[in-house]
Amino acid sequence: MTTQHLDESVLGWLDGQPLARTELDRRLAALRGGPRSSALPVPGSAEDRQLTRWVAQVILTEQLCTAEAEARGLDVAGAPLARLDQLAAVEFGSITAAAFEGCAAVRALYAELTEDVTAPAAQVAAYRAATHRGPADVVWQLSSEDGDFEATPDSLPSALAAALRSATPGESVTVDSWTVTLRGCRESVGAALDPTDRINDSARRVVFVRWLDHARAHRLRLVPGLEHPGDPNQPDNHHRH
Repeated sequence: MTTQHLDESVLGWLDGQPLARTELDRRLAALRGGPRSSALPVPGSAEDRQLTRWVAQVILTEQLCTAEAEARGLDVAGAPLARLDQLAAVEFGSITAAAFEGCAAVRALYAELTEDVTAPAAQVAAYRAATHRGPADVVWQLSSEDGDFEATPDSLPSALAAALRSATPGESVTVDSWTVTLRGCRESVGAALDPTDRINDSARRVVFVRWLDHARAHRLRLVPGLEHPGDPNQPDNHHRH
């Protein structure tokens, strides 16, 4: 993604065509006027400019995928809603994850590009061998702000697992940065879950991210101030310890 001259009315260029900044301004205004506005950075600060860059990159990703989906004649309306788990969000990266959850065209294109992608059988076998463990005596059914999930005691931080052992169904537990609600529990059936689907999903995400990276580099042009927030050449990308 190369950078062109500054134009305050332009979000960026897709395939040489300018994209209006209107949607970026609308989304930023909605964030700043929304219920979580107090958690946003101070207007005019470096962190605020980074937020603007992040939202801009989400919109550019959506616009790129929308154009590609239209070119391929995809049924965007038929793309199901999606809520990514933490692993998927990390593998996508925050920008692509936000675009995936928020834009049907992104999800439709993902399905098209990854339909035939599977991980090698040897990779699945190696993962199964590396993660094999004996059956747990309990499986907790939990809820967090990221959605519902199941977990065994040995798959959670030890302090959180210890707190959950004394919790009752319906009770919320907070340990460090974790807050989960115990919905219930069940006995382990003793059989390890087949990791094939999970590994295939990861392989599909890798393929999609590689396609996006290539398409962004060759089809998008950016304006100064709306660079990728992780671009080391933009002035607000300061890595601090």
